[in-house]
Amino acid sequence: MTTPSVLVCLAPGTEEMEAVTVIDVMVRAGFNVTTASAAPNGELELTCSRGVRLIADAPLVKVADDEYDCIVIPGGVEGATCLGESALIIEMLRQQQCDQKWVAAICAAPALVLEKNGLYPDAYKSCHPAFVEHIAEDKRNTKRVFTDRDHKLISSQGPGTALEFAVEIVYVLAGKEKAAEVVGPMVIIPNLHYEQKFA
Repeated sequence: MTTPSVLVCLAPGTEEMEAVTVIDVMVRAGFNVTTASAAPNGELELTCSRGVRLIADAPLVKVADDEYDCIVIPGGVEGATCLGESALIIEMLRQQQCDQKWVAAICAAPALVLEKNGLYPDAYKSCHPAFVEHIAEDKRNTKRVFTDRDHKLISSQGPGTALEFAVEIVYVLAGKEKAAEVVGPMVIIPNLHYEQKFA
């Protein structure tokens, strides 16, 4: 099996817990992880929603033509708004959907990136409770993490669900054994039910 590749899109105001948790878990899984800045000026050093500074690997335009097994869209209102206004991000997500590859969006991103741009209209989505009204009532899901396998879309609620969200990405890309391997040493809270799911 080839090593999965994951792109994590970053912007000014990205929710740092969501971005860093995903990056960290992907590294623990041994995946190829690329972080890309969607800042309008191409700046690689980004100030996140709570003031943490992250440095992206590359401007988005430099990696836009590469292929990824999953593109991850973190939340944070300012960050998700920036990502949702990026024509390049939207084009990449449309291509990812066309190629039947995974997209994962968390917090405000399912509303401010996907819904705003008419992406995945037939998919069921979870998102931050403050933005659930943006999603059509018959397509809302209230789970902490929800995977719509028919549309290859993972969605989740916010910073507190970021770890579950990240592990779900590992699970869909590399299977139960890899997810269990990643989860074990992390001493994850038992009530997250990972032991039952990945045992």
